[in-house]
Amino acid sequence: MNAPLLPGHPHMAYRGTDLFCEQVRLADLAQAHGTPLYVYSKAAMLDALAAYQRGFAGRKVQICYAMKANSSLAVLQLFARAGCGFDIVSGGELARVLAAGGDASKVIFSGVGKTRAEMRQALAAGIGCFNVESEAELEVLNEVALGMGAQAPVSIRVNPNVDAKTHPYISTGLKGNKFGVAHERTLATYQRAAALPGLRVVGIDCHIGSQITEVSPYLDAVDRVLDLVQGIEAAGIAIHHIDFGGGLGITYNGETPPAADALWQQLLAKLDARGYGDRQLMIEPGRSLVGNAGVCLTEVLYLKPGEQKNFCIVDAAMNDLPRPAMYEAFHGIVPLHARSGATTTYDVVGPVCESGDWLGRDRALAVHSGDLLAVLSAGAYCASMASTYNTRGRAAEILVDGSQAVLIRPRESAADTFKNEILPS
Repeated sequence: MNAPLLPGHPHMAYRGTDLFCEQVRLADLAQAHGTPLYVYSKAAMLDALAAYQRGFAGRKVQICYAMKANSSLAVLQLFARAGCGFDIVSGGELARVLAAGGDASKVIFSGVGKTRAEMRQALAAGIGCFNVESEAELEVLNEVALGMGAQAPVSIRVNPNVDAKTHPYISTGLKGNKFGVAHERTLATYQRAAALPGLRVVGIDCHIGSQITEVSPYLDAVDRVLDLVQGIEAAGIAIHHIDFGGGLGITYNGETPPAADALWQQLLAKLDARGYGDRQLMIEPGRSLVGNAGVCLTEVLYLKPGEQKNFCIVDAAMNDLPRPAMYEAFHGIVPLHARSGATTTYDVVGPVCESGDWLGRDRALAVHSGDLLAVLSAGAYCASMASTYNTRGRAAEILVDGSQAVLIRPRESAADTFKNEILPS
């Protein structure tokens, strides 16, 4: 009889003692491709997207995948074919979207530090909208657009001063955060944007943070944004779309975030009550679409007992899974082959020469050297934030579709990590 699904991972489950992704035994992938290895479930990504689509049924909504969560070309292609647009934060991300077959007219360009070159690149591609994050950016974008004989479509990203109740590094909607225009400056900023000939006001944007697990911050943000829309339109400036950003959390360690369709039923009810239910909406989910669709497979190299700590040393490291080192984030860690018997409490650590190179603390595991582990919830902000620190090539990536497993990115060799470097003569 199959063991229950792993919490938050609807397409990862034990069959007997072996862990599977959809119909594929993960140990077989580790043997074929080596470790560390990222593995993604196509069904899990499409199921997560379907929850948003159900929540928006009958509404005018464009879902724009926030690709910084996972920017692998195969993942982008999957969402493009499912009808998604994209939320980007760099010219490089725009190039990735286009390489994956995405539609530039469905792309929203966010970020506080867009360069003139990136603005020109986006305008030439026919970008859908710039989410402008400062008054200074308005002036530069106007100048760039006029220089190209173009008019840039813009929305202003508003900082509503709403506490998303998440980690301070991924909170973006408070006064002390670097993102967006202050709530009090919003009307004046829209009036300036409307007066600039190189700009065309099309919407308003708000994004309050990431890994949000409660409904109340969203409801607060909706009210504040709609108050602003009312004031802006009373001043004679039409707002064609309202962008509520993303940020919905996933289950890492027992969190119970609302389902996307349930969340949006509540938010749409508030929009309806205030008379904005027929407005064009934008939403920018990232982590909630891919986070629990992925795992990172790793091999146990050594078990190192100590007086204060026992260490389980694995071949994945902070360059493959940076979230614990950056945020002290939790990722579940489970064996690919479940063993019976007594467990030992370990800190699971990698081989990188940093004390911050840990993947999990105080984990009860029954493991031996050579065993394989899966680090869960590795579909978001792992491969996309990976580095080659210590000249460690980035891990390979696999996309599973039913019983099929496709290599979507080969492992980098040491030579790959320095192939663009030049030795002076």
